[in-house]
Amino acid sequence: MQDFSLFFELGWKHILDWQGYDHILFVTALCGTYLIKDWKKILILVTAFTVGHSLTLALSVFNKVLISSSWIEFLIPITIVITCIINIKNRQTIRKNIQSSYWLALIFGLIHGLGFSNYLKSLMGKSNNVVAELLAFNLGLEFGQIIIVFSILVLSFLLVNMVRVQKREWNLFISSAIFGISLIMAIERIP
Repeated sequence: MQDFSLFFELGWKHILDWQGYDHILFVTALCGTYLIKDWKKILILVTAFTVGHSLTLALSVFNKVLISSSWIEFLIPITIVITCIINIKNRQTIRKNIQSSYWLALIFGLIHGLGFSNYLKSLMGKSNNVVAELLAFNLGLEFGQIIIVFSILVLSFLLVNMVRVQKREWNLFISSAIFGISLIMAIERIP
C-alpha cells in the first residue's frame, strides 16, 4: 500500500508540475471551452484521454511500444495545436459532434501516454509490482487532471457568469493563447 500511495502521489504531482506544462495546456484546451453545466461531457472527455494515455503508458512500460522520445515530444504540442484549432473553428456553435471529441481525446491520450513512459520507467526500475504501481500512477494522473479541470471550470464560471465575458470570446481567448504557446513549443521541438 505504501508503493501505491507513493505512485499515486507521483502521478498527480507529475501532471500538476509547471515545468511540464504541456499536459496542463492540453487538458485546459480540451475542457476550457465548456461550462460547469457540461461536467458530464468533460468527465467523459478527460476519462477518454486517460484511457488513451494509460494504454500506451502500460504498453511502453512493458516494452511493447517503443517510439523515439523526440517525436513524442514534438507530437504532444501538435495535439494541443489541433485541439485549439477545433475549439476556435467551433467557437460560435455548441459542440454537436461530441462523440468525435471523445475519439480525438482518446487518440491524443495515446500520444501523451508515451510522453510519460520514460519518466515512469525510470521510477519503477525493476519493480516486482508493476501493475499496481502503474495503476496508482494512472489514478494519480486522473486525480491531477480533475484538479486542472475543476480550476478551469471555476475560472470559466467566474468570467462567463460573473464578469459577463461572452462564452465564445472566452473560448477564442483561451484557445488562441494555448494555440500560440503550443505552436512555439512544437516549432522548438521539431525533430
